[in-house]
Amino acid sequence: MEKLALFGGEPVRDKKIFYGHQYIDENDIEAVVNVLKSDFLTCGPEIEKLEQKLCRITGAKYAVALSNGTAALHAACYAAGIKQGDEVITTPITFAASANCALYCGAKPVFADINPETYNISPEDITEKITDKTRAVVAVDFTGQAVELDEIKKICEERKLVLIEDGAHSIGTLYNGTPIGQLADLTTFSFHPVKTVTGGEGGAVLTNKEEYYKQLLLFRSHGITRDPGSMTKEPEGDWFYQQIGLGFNYRITDIQAALINSQLDKLQRFKQRRQEIVQRYNEAFEREEGLVVQKEIKESDTARHLYILQLELDKLNGDRREIFEALKAENVCCNVHYIPVYYFPYYEQMGYKKGICPEAEKLYERIISLPLYYSMSDKDVDSVITAVKKVISYYRK
Repeated sequence: MEKLALFGGEPVRDKKIFYGHQYIDENDIEAVVNVLKSDFLTCGPEIEKLEQKLCRITGAKYAVALSNGTAALHAACYAAGIKQGDEVITTPITFAASANCALYCGAKPVFADINPETYNISPEDITEKITDKTRAVVAVDFTGQAVELDEIKKICEERKLVLIEDGAHSIGTLYNGTPIGQLADLTTFSFHPVKTVTGGEGGAVLTNKEEYYKQLLLFRSHGITRDPGSMTKEPEGDWFYQQIGLGFNYRITDIQAALINSQLDKLQRFKQRRQEIVQRYNEAFEREEGLVVQKEIKESDTARHLYILQLELDKLNGDRREIFEALKAENVCCNVHYIPVYYFPYYEQMGYKKGICPEAEKLYERIISLPLYYSMSDKDVDSVITAVKKVISYYRK
């Protein structure tokens, strides 16, 4: 990193800024404290309140809250009937859970390439990857931008595939004016701290199909039911329950649910501020030689979770790592989203090799994620822009 010494002077920022950070206000704290003082820490009223609120926000008929976004994906695959020997198509530019959820059910993840402008899964390559073993598509709303839902839904309907929309990034996003959450067969959300809305952890699955809803409820809690109508014999008393399937302990707590409920009241504020920051970044970088900004389809009114900046390395003297470290020296701590899933040793051991999604692989070599979160001040945004321009100017050929 010899070039870093050539910058000289003080860094653009005195304090480090990271790519994501939660925002917690007094209402959030009060909501959690109220639960801590209540009779229920789990399996209580805040969970049903959360599920009802998610249905109101998205327009979905049913919502099931779970312990995290990965549990939500696993539950969605289970409800969809994914089993040993099946194939599930997804994108490699995502967190590993989007593919792992197929493995949890004994199925094989199949990776479709991305659109090089939007970075979302390519409908055309989905079609190319369908076989007689394909049962579902896990389409990821990468960065919060909706996938090309009209095309992907049509493909799934024609081939009788289940469409699972991984909306871990996209709560608050609209597609042609309709909220994400009611458009796919099953939609999953995540409430990790860097997401738009957080519960510390937490997840949810939304659906319009009652049969999926019933499966999700069982799967969340060991496959156990207290519903007499679902039992194989008459209950022996009020205490009676039966395990009628194999599920997991994927329950969310009332503590988490209360925090999410409070956060959801601020969803539109969160979305608007993130959009303002994205607009500032786009205006600053879209004409900057050596940089490419992510394109957005007209159908998506995006609640942006991540801001991805692509480096035109053929126009720069430095590689991605040098530029990443140079920004870090300016106290702008970026990240990279994501390493293609099939690059990981676990997937290599299963026989996956580089070269299967060339657009995704090319993108990975060139991207960095800039800071983007609700509580960033205008001064914070200015400093990130200044740091990026300073570094890129230095490395530009």
